[in-house]
Amino acid sequence: MGSRTRTRAGRRARLVPPRLTPRDVLHAGSAGLRSRPMRVFLSALGIAIGIATMIAVVGISSSSQAKLLRELDKLGTNMLVATPGQGMFTGQDTTLPPDAPAMIGRIDGVLSVGTTGDVAQSVRRSENIPAGETGGIAVKAVKDDLLGTLRARTGSGAWLNGATGRYPSVVLGHVSAQRLGITAPGQQVFIGGRYFTVTGILEPVPLAPEIERSALVGWTAAEELLGFDGNPTAVYERSADDRVAEVRDLIARTANPKTPSAVSVTDPSAALQAKAATEGAFSTLLLGLGGIALLVGGVGVANTMIISVLERRHEIGLRRSLGATKGHIRIQFVTESLLLSGLGGLAGIALGAAATAAYARAGDLPWVVPLWAVTGGFAATLAIGTLAGLYPAVRASRLSPTLALRTG
Repeated sequence: MGSRTRTRAGRRARLVPPRLTPRDVLHAGSAGLRSRPMRVFLSALGIAIGIATMIAVVGISSSSQAKLLRELDKLGTNMLVATPGQGMFTGQDTTLPPDAPAMIGRIDGVLSVGTTGDVAQSVRRSENIPAGETGGIAVKAVKDDLLGTLRARTGSGAWLNGATGRYPSVVLGHVSAQRLGITAPGQQVFIGGRYFTVTGILEPVPLAPEIERSALVGWTAAEELLGFDGNPTAVYERSADDRVAEVRDLIARTANPKTPSAVSVTDPSAALQAKAATEGAFSTLLLGLGGIALLVGGVGVANTMIISVLERRHEIGLRRSLGATKGHIRIQFVTESLLLSGLGGLAGIALGAAATAAYARAGDLPWVVPLWAVTGGFAATLAIGTLAGLYPAVRASRLSPTLALRTG
């Protein structure tokens, strides 16, 4: 019979090869997977490991970054700290003028000011502890609205007030409380030859780690009981969000008009911002390892498809003899490869998301798995599956039907 045939009306119609519907393609592509489940599992495992590694790395990095950004949002980025800077000569000690806090507080845009001054005394758990064993805890005099400026909170007890700030009372940073073995307010510590009663213990203060390792006493009590000279050593200020840059330019000249260079102005939130910006830099290496695992999984899929072609030559020859075209054979094996990779990709995404959730739960982090990582990872598996299935599919389509039937 020729390539053309005559119809009842005398017209000729071209013979058209059968077409595969999407349902037919899916059925034909999944037939090989259903018949060899263990091989499918092992081949998909390599893809799953690669995608799981990539999703977990990105998810853990994003979760850590999200925590830092939440802390920054809560703590704010509008706090600056003025401290003594470098003098005109190398090694020269400088101090802030006594009226520096009040002058900084008058700058337009400044909302609140808190002040600390270093006290040349040590703090110990009791008088029986050797004077040299201070545990790295500093004693600081405090005044103004330090607690509100730092946006700090007392975990237990109360902050110093106008009354307790005049008497031997002390508030401990949470690190200093741990080092001294103080667990609750009401206990006492030994400072400058006398006992001070602990009135409160602070919660962590990320923007002022020096406060966490300090024992804080009232300004008046420090001057009258501990020989404090009254010079401020750090002035913390909060300004309006839209005035931070302007206030920063004015602080040094306002705090010390005679020698502005003797005042150092820092942004304590810059460290957290930099950490948030660079979070995940180390993850690049782990992403590379995940990519290598994904490529290895792709090689495994390609190997599986080649073996499948060799084992199914009789099936290929039978389909060709029944009218299947080379294109039908190619799309069958490419679809099978795509399904195999897709199953591995879905399993890898689930494993990676679960690993991220476990890490976030253990580290008290928000669980974040970026959508771009999920879609990108799955797209990568489909690309790997397509590439891995092309050569076996082309090889299968080139098999001679008669030879395949004879050797199958």
